[in-house]
Amino acid sequence: MCQAITVEYERARGLRPVGGGRDGLFAAGASRTVAVPLERLYEAFMGADLRERWLPGAALRERTAQPGCTARFDWEDGATRVIVGFTAKGEAKSEVAIGHERVPDAAAAEKLKAYWRERLTALKELLEGSG
Repeated sequence: MCQAITVEYERARGLRPVGGGRDGLFAAGASRTVAVPLERLYEAFMGADLRERWLPGAALRERTAQPGCTARFDWEDGATRVIVGFTAKGEAKSEVAIGHERVPDAAAAEKLKAYWRERLTALKELLEGSG
């Protein structure tokens, strides 16, 4: 409750834009459930060859990773970050959630949200189609 009041106060005084953080930066996110084991979904992010098939031309530089759990990347020039979380939903189903952080403005955040939704759909089609 206290955090919500603080956010409302900061927005009312122009200290925090709607959808933005205290630092003035924005975030975009997307998630998808895929009918593959967690290890296969994780490999789709960590394996450069497989990643290129559903995320062509994207420059991701790994920062840290906990196998089967999370991965953090610098995106493109390193100005923004991509945080990926993985959750098993059974033996042959798993979920991926992406948070793209440190985005400079709301318009860029909306574009990235649409981009990640599209790319995760491509990932799902690739992994479920290839068995």
